[in-house]
Amino acid sequence: MRSTRTSAAPRRGRRTALAATGLVAALALTATACDGSADSASDKPEATTSQAADGGGKVQIPAELAGKLKEHGIDADRWKDGGWKDWDKDKWLSDAQDFVNPVIEGLWKPDRMQSAKEADKTVTTKDASAGQGVSDPAPAPVRAQAERTPYHRNAAPVGKVFFDSPDGPAVCSGTVVKDVNHPGKSNLVWTAGHCVHAGGSGGWYRNITFVPAYNDYGESEAELTNANPTEIAPYGNWWADWASTSNQWIQGGSETGGEGAAYDYAVLHVKPERGSKSLEETVGAALDVDFSAPSAAEARKMGAWGYPAAPPYNGLKMFKCVDIPGRFSLSPALPTMHRIGCTMTGGSSGGGWFRVRNGKSVLVSNTSIGPADNSWLAGPQLGRDAETLYQNMSKTYGGR
Repeated sequence: MRSTRTSAAPRRGRRTALAATGLVAALALTATACDGSADSASDKPEATTSQAADGGGKVQIPAELAGKLKEHGIDADRWKDGGWKDWDKDKWLSDAQDFVNPVIEGLWKPDRMQSAKEADKTVTTKDASAGQGVSDPAPAPVRAQAERTPYHRNAAPVGKVFFDSPDGPAVCSGTVVKDVNHPGKSNLVWTAGHCVHAGGSGGWYRNITFVPAYNDYGESEAELTNANPTEIAPYGNWWADWASTSNQWIQGGSETGGEGAAYDYAVLHVKPERGSKSLEETVGAALDVDFSAPSAAEARKMGAWGYPAAPPYNGLKMFKCVDIPGRFSLSPALPTMHRIGCTMTGGSSGGGWFRVRNGKSVLVSNTSIGPADNSWLAGPQLGRDAETLYQNMSKTYGGR
């Protein structure tokens, strides 16, 4: 998440009613809870076969992507052989239409995943006092609780988003969401804009991959030393063949969130590195997205899920926080964001926020920014702009 330093403000009182009852009890993220159907995520996710390579095992870059790389003076073969490591400013593609992310099969091995750092470490950030008068008092910290294992039975839509940045392998969190135009066969993942694009000072990150139910059994680093790959990635690796984030993030996003923070959301369309089924069919679960931008009074409670990676966490386990949301704004000129108390740290960025609407769990926001003391999280309200981005992604890429 983007770390932001704020001036002192009174905290809302701790709510003891938010223990293991309320939203925690009602908010289940499996297919059964989402749509009333039987949970199609089996006790042992089935292995899949390769779709990313030809008969000789050589990775093939689709002609369309190779052509786009060529347009920018980038050789496709050199790209997959390590040319993507060139972060020269002139070759770091930034515009919305210039996203390229060819599959490099085998790049994201378990040890490389474990080496990935949270997208934003401790950053000296700007004061948010300009938002006073718009923001509600800061919430009391809510201690993050570990999700039950195996994750594919209890929070199947949640996973980790891995990507490469100029600083090396990095990690965020993400959520499988439904595709309204392709019911039952969604390949869409919701995350934060800053997990796919550097904002105003950079461009698109590279080798963006989603791993649902990462480290399915929540094993320790020692236990994972000789772990089977399916324990790390039970449903395999899913590469983004397209990503969309807001123009506000692309133009105004910064190390501290900046003017793009209120629009810090993104949608990925993914395909399997190995396999042929859709993401939703493979995982057996996906969540609807709530674009109504509910007020705190309407939402009542929200829960944030993710894989915090900065101390005291190490990114190997899934955690969650539940709280009554308040309003937060970096500036009166910007849209108000949602804010909840939560001790999750960097790495939880992009993780979905959920609420119960009409008896179903729906995604209502994602983790964007938080303070240096890791006492709360803030996420964008998802309104008309976010829905337009989602619909464009679904209609243009959803059927692929």
